[in-house]
Amino acid sequence: MIEKGIEKGIEKDMEKQIYKTSDLALAAYLKLNGLKFVKGNRDGKFQFVFEDPENKAEDLAIEFVNSEFRKFDDEIRSLKKIIYSKK
Repeated sequence: MIEKGIEKGIEKDMEKQIYKTSDLALAAYLKLNGLKFVKGNRDGKFQFVFEDPENKAEDLAIEFVNSEFRKFDDEIRSLKKIIYSKK
C-alpha cells in the first residue's frame, strides 16, 4: 500500500518500510535524525529514498515543519532568490 502526501511529494511504502520525499531540506533533516538514505530516483522530480523500519519518518516530517532547521532552510531560499535576482 502506498500513501502520498500531496504538498511535498512525500510517499511512504508501507510494505517495504521506506519513505520517499522530493524535498531536499526534509531529506537532510531525516538523515540528521538517523534515517538511512538508500537511493535517489528521478521520476519527474528527484526523490530521496530512506529506510524507515521504525516508522519514524512521518513524525519527523511534522517535527521538521515546526523546527529551527525549517526556518534556516527558508532563510537560505530567501537569500538564494536575492542572489539570482541580481544581475
